[in-house]
Amino acid sequence: MADRTERQAQATVHAGGAWLEAVSGATREILDPADAQPFAVVAEGDEKDAERAVAAARQAFDHGPWPHTPVAERAALLRRVADLLVRDREELGLLESRDAGKTLEEGRIDIDCVADAFRYFADLVAAEAPGRVVDAGSPDIHSVVVHEPVGVCALITPWNYPLLQASWKIAPALAAGNTFVVKPSEITPLTTVALIELLIEAGLPEGVAGIVTGPGHTVGARLAEHPDVDLVSFTGGLVSGVKVAQAAAPTVKKVALELGGKNPNVVFADACATDEGFDTAVDQALNAAFIHSGQVCSAGARLIVEESVKDRFVAELARRAQRIRLGRGTADGVECGPLVSAQQREKVEAYVASALAEGAVLACGGKRPAPAETRPESGYFYEPTVLDACHREMKVVREEVFGPVLTVETFRTEDEAVLLANDTEYGLAGAVWSADAGRARRVAGRLRHGTVWINDFHPYLPQAEWGGFGKSGTGRELGPAGLAEYRETKHVYQNLAPKPVRWFAGGTD
Repeated sequence: MADRTERQAQATVHAGGAWLEAVSGATREILDPADAQPFAVVAEGDEKDAERAVAAARQAFDHGPWPHTPVAERAALLRRVADLLVRDREELGLLESRDAGKTLEEGRIDIDCVADAFRYFADLVAAEAPGRVVDAGSPDIHSVVVHEPVGVCALITPWNYPLLQASWKIAPALAAGNTFVVKPSEITPLTTVALIELLIEAGLPEGVAGIVTGPGHTVGARLAEHPDVDLVSFTGGLVSGVKVAQAAAPTVKKVALELGGKNPNVVFADACATDEGFDTAVDQALNAAFIHSGQVCSAGARLIVEESVKDRFVAELARRAQRIRLGRGTADGVECGPLVSAQQREKVEAYVASALAEGAVLACGGKRPAPAETRPESGYFYEPTVLDACHREMKVVREEVFGPVLTVETFRTEDEAVLLANDTEYGLAGAVWSADAGRARRVAGRLRHGTVWINDFHPYLPQAEWGGFGKSGTGRELGPAGLAEYRETKHVYQNLAPKPVRWFAGGTD
């Protein structure tokens, strides 16, 4: 397979089985966030490119073979894609690292998870019954509920986990028999382009898969409002998600939104009663907040710790956070990469400044690091930051920072812990740490969040639905519910022995 950092050169729009340049001829340079230097060029599509991609996907759905392809064949193709992802793991992991700034090891893990998602949805559809028979109370009636593909799906994905988030939408969409147009983030599109190439290599029929590289305000907006799009699935920020829902409303298309999070990590003192328990809770608090420089929708950005252990916990947390090795994600020994863009770093800096102005205490971080061999001055690096003495009226506590910033709040009682954890307009994820299994389950049951981890943080299972409460979104990804998003349900009622009903007297003479 060709080097994909060289492959991305203008023709990155795919529609109707062909790789195309943007209609306007415009291009965009893709920057490596570790040094702010361009390393790839892609097409900068707009509304016209979205139009032709949707037209191709519509044609492929209405007249092509994919919606009617037997389930076993669709599942087999998804498994072939998984095998190709494994084959290209190193190259794709490297590309994800350079594109998004994450460490190479994180990039490799992402590719493994993408392959798992394709295999999961292949297995799920292959094992399903062909339909649910409904007893109509008569041997002359055959009644069955069946699932059918939605149609043309517009899939809009974020910049933080480019290929992983794309796979959570593309795999179930294809498993259900849909066609699609995907719009990756304009700043991290490269691995999604590569995935389209793998789908073609695996034998996906012409026109089923489309991609338009370009910005959200043109490409994404047109996809969301397009009358020939039957479903729009969006993962990203709250403001953009609201715009997607508004654009989709006039055509009453199906909408799935996976939006932001302000996720609590609740630590009870009994979880820290032993040295091992304390070390584990601190270690996982670091992982919760600083994996991928905190650019994770489910990041545990709010540490809510029992007051009696707070000072010891925060001191150790800050000591270890200062030792996190920042640098280019492809360099040996680096544990955390840069933020994705200069704009994102400026946003993080503004949040930290507002927190300090509102009375937060800086335990560590709070600035750009000094340049080093693996950390060019031009890169978008920011130190892991712990802000102590925070309260829930602070902007940094209430709004999604999406950077390496951890706020610390304290509680004294179980009820207070639950109150703090639920005091957010979001409801994506959260965690509870306690040596008391009964209390842990009790608190988890009271948290209004779509995923709750007990004595852990960040794992997800392909078999389990992922989604949030409140302003964290309306859709579900992964699991059977993730497949259901891409289906319509039809009731087929067959009368095997039709007879006149004679409801009305007219015309019977």
